[in-house]
Amino acid sequence: MQELVRTNDLVLIGAIEALFQAAEIGHMVADQYMSVMEGTIGILPRRLLVVDEDVDRARRLLKEAGFGAALRDDD
Repeated sequence: MQELVRTNDLVLIGAIEALFQAAEIGHMVADQYMSVMEGTIGILPRRLLVVDEDVDRARRLLKEAGFGAALRDDD
């Protein structure tokens, strides 16, 4: 799995997850519950990970949907 997005923006994560689910792109959100563990309120970013074989398609989809600025280390 590769990290494509790291953010504290829960709305952005939700929108990207909906896109990925509709496109049947394998993904997961990591660190969702770290804020609870650390006792902070949403200060730690969540990471959106995509399975290796879907990374190129996921990047393309995010750019087409206007979320390209949220991508990490674009090749």
